[in-house]
Amino acid sequence: MANVRGCNLPDDLYYLIEKHVWAKPMEGGVIRVGITAVAGKLSGGKLAAITVKAKNIGQEVKQAKSIATVESSKFVGPVPAPISGVLLRANEKLAADPNLAVSDPYGEGWVAEMQATDWDGEKGSLASGAEGVAAYQAKLEAENISCS
Repeated sequence: MANVRGCNLPDDLYYLIEKHVWAKPMEGGVIRVGITAVAGKLSGGKLAAITVKAKNIGQEVKQAKSIATVESSKFVGPVPAPISGVLLRANEKLAADPNLAVSDPYGEGWVAEMQATDWDGEKGSLASGAEGVAAYQAKLEAENISCS
């Protein structure tokens, strides 16, 4: 895991950098998605709620369209999908403890799971590996963002 400006950024994930969300391929074509440590920091670091839109469960959501809403004392806004796909389920642990998305964004704090509709076509539009971390670093430096 890379640490860039105090932000943990695993190099085994796929990032939609502009939206501060990630995707991780799981078994059976399922893609786990969540917010980055950067998103947690930008939201104020303490979340009141992350609510996945129940009406979207079982529905197809296009890349960069909202799958959930994040609320904090500083911010209320969308959690965009890093990929297009059918929204399979929400992480129920976030209902009881939304701050898992801040304290463990890449582990227990994932937001939802999706069935990708075009993973092979869309993964190329996401930043990944060492190059992805470097691209994220460039964005953080350009916008003077840090997680420290």
